[in-house]
Parts: sequence; C-alpha cells; structure tokens
Amino acid sequence: MKHVKTYHSMEVETENSSLIVEGPLASEELSKYEFHQGLTAFRPPFKQFEAVKSIADFDEGRIIIARHNETIVGYVTYLHPDPLERWSHFNMEDLLELGAIEVADGYRGYRVGSHLLRVAMMDEFMENYIIISTEYYWHWDLKGTGLSIWDYRNVMEKMMAAGGLTPAPTDDPEIVSHPANCLMVRIGDNVSDTSIEKFDELRFLKRHAYRKQRRS
Repeated sequence: MKHVKTYHSMEVETENSSLIVEGPLASEELSKYEFHQGLTAFRPPFKQFEAVKSIADFDEGRIIIARHNETIVGYVTYLHPDPLERWSHFNMEDLLELGAIEVADGYRGYRVGSHLLRVAMMDEFMENYIIISTEYYWHWDLKGTGLSIWDYRNVMEKMMAAGGLTPAPTDDPEIVSHPANCLMVRIGDNVSDTSIEKFDELRFLKRHAYRKQRRS
C-alpha cells in the first residue's frame, strides 16, 4: 500500500496569540522548529522531539503540529501499531494508531487538540485507513487538570470526535481492566469490507480464538 500524505493547515486564535496547525510534516521540516519544553507527557522534550521526527520518516507516519511562531506547542502522531502490541497482530497496512497527542500547558483550553485532529482528517487519503486510539486512564493528566476520571474521559471523547473517532467495544485485557479505558475508532469511507471484518476479529481476539478452538 502506498501511503500518500497531503499537507493542510489552519489558523487558531488563542487569548494572546495565533497558532498555526499544520501537517503532515517531514522530519526536515520539523527540524526547523523548536519543541516546547512543556511537552513532557511521554519523555523529556528533547527525546520526544527525536521520537516525533523519527515517526515522520516512516512511510505511513504522520505528524500534525500546532506552533506559535517557531515553537511547536502541540502535536499528534499517526503510525502503524507497535509490532509488540495486539493491534499489529494481522499486520494490517490500512490500520493506523493515533499514538500520541499532547498540548503544552498554557495552550490548553483552546481546543488545540481538536484542531490537530481536524487538520489530520482534511487529507482525503485518511479515508483509506482504520484509525484507532487506545485510551488508558493512567496516561491522563488528572492531577494537572484537576478533572475526575470520568470528566477527563468525557473531554477525551469530545476531542476524539473532532477527528471522527468514537468508542468501540473490544476484549483487549488492558482496556477492559477499567471502565474508563476505551478503544476509539474511525473507519474511513474507502476501507474494504475485508479489512473491516479483519479489524472486528482483531477487536475480539479472545472470542474468535475460542470459536476456532471449538471448531478444531
């Protein structure tokens, strides 16, 4: 499968500044900018910026950023699921995972995350993918936001909805380990019925494994 990427952008007004939301960007384009020191949700900023740039160079990798002048203050990543994860079980070329989304403190409250997802979906080629996001409450910034688990879950659902992702059932052990965890899914208009059926099997691996075992 050839992965086609088409650049899009939009301007977002905040209280004190204007942000550019744009992408997908290649690593050499990302290198022109600085990475906000408040982007620390996953690893130290320097290391996370290196990880983001490496994803941009994958054939399927997509990086959308929000920047204030020359400083990246938010980003979202899309790539194939990690080879060690359940979601890579069938090596589906048309399955992408929203791997990370982060907005620096001071730029939150302006729906920057939602705008990142909207710009990502402006590319018509995204209709060729099934897109997933695995949401685990232990990754959420409950302390920093002061939100309860369920309030944060509601915020996440609204933000993901901006990119067309909605909750979908699964028997994945980590997701079912807590009722606030969820699998978010968007199935593009051009995804084949065969891929949708394969993805349904992927969502319920235990159920399908049990059925196959009974047949054998």
